[in-house]
Amino acid sequence: MTQASLAVKAAELTSSLGAIILGAGIALFGPDLLREHAGSLLLVGMLVHASGMTLKYRLEARERPPVVWERALFLLCWVMLLVLAAWLALKVAGR
Repeated sequence: MTQASLAVKAAELTSSLGAIILGAGIALFGPDLLREHAGSLLLVGMLVHASGMTLKYRLEARERPPVVWERALFLLCWVMLLVLAAWLALKVAGR
């Protein structure tokens, strides 16, 4: 396995970990007992997922140009992260 492919795998793992933390943050908005930690988990999950996703995209773009659907999914994911960040900011401001 080449150094570049190992870096891509590490970026995939980072992105996946961020998505898991993000999902945990979303899930924690339900139970009252853990609700106070949900915003922090959402923020950390968003940051980890975004960094891993972007790193993977850039590393793969070094090897070959991204196909249309890869670029579209990358941009869609960023749009959704921005929408989620705006929602989280409104939620925190409304407390």
